[in-house]
Amino acid sequence: MSGRAGATGGLGHAGDAAGDAAAGAEVGRAADSAVVGAAGAAAGTPVVSRRVISDPDAMHALGVALGEALRAGDLVLLTGPLGAGKTTLTRGLGEGLGVRGPVQSPTFVIARTHPSLVGGAPLVHVDAYRLAGADELDDLDLDFENSVVVAEWGAGVVETPESWLEIVIERPVGDAALEDLDPAEAPVESRTVTISGFGPRWAEGVPA
Repeated sequence: MSGRAGATGGLGHAGDAAGDAAAGAEVGRAADSAVVGAAGAAAGTPVVSRRVISDPDAMHALGVALGEALRAGDLVLLTGPLGAGKTTLTRGLGEGLGVRGPVQSPTFVIARTHPSLVGGAPLVHVDAYRLAGADELDDLDLDFENSVVVAEWGAGVVETPESWLEIVIERPVGDAALEDLDPAEAPVESRTVTISGFGPRWAEGVPA
């Protein structure tokens, strides 16, 4: 696919989060990050890092660390409910990559490309929620091979290469009244971030 800078029209968001009772116990001992099953990544078993993120600054810092570890051709599938911190994480990731900002939520576009300011890979920020399938993304003619691609709601929609990262952000389920608050007015709550690395690229462990 060839590159195209700028924005392409579209809309998107809504939610999906994963986990079960057994995972809850693992979260408790993995707030500082735990890498599990590294040897199995190449065989299809993901390498998993799970941590609790205390506030937006910590989420941004995690994004920076991720960005510093990524390179051209890397794909990140990002899932989390409205207000979970997906844009905060991606903004930090863009800072770690050294791309031109501002990195904003792709709610009103399908894809936006942020060129590198340091001679590295550009960031392609995709909102895949309203895409019916990979064919629609192909029509955008994005340069996946030479870019770092972050696809919100991309799981099951974006065609995955040999190796990729999947990041799920979970927020607490609390008072329903808090869901209607402006994010700037809502109380600061921790988030659980699960990073799963698939394929040989991440066989030795996932970044951050």
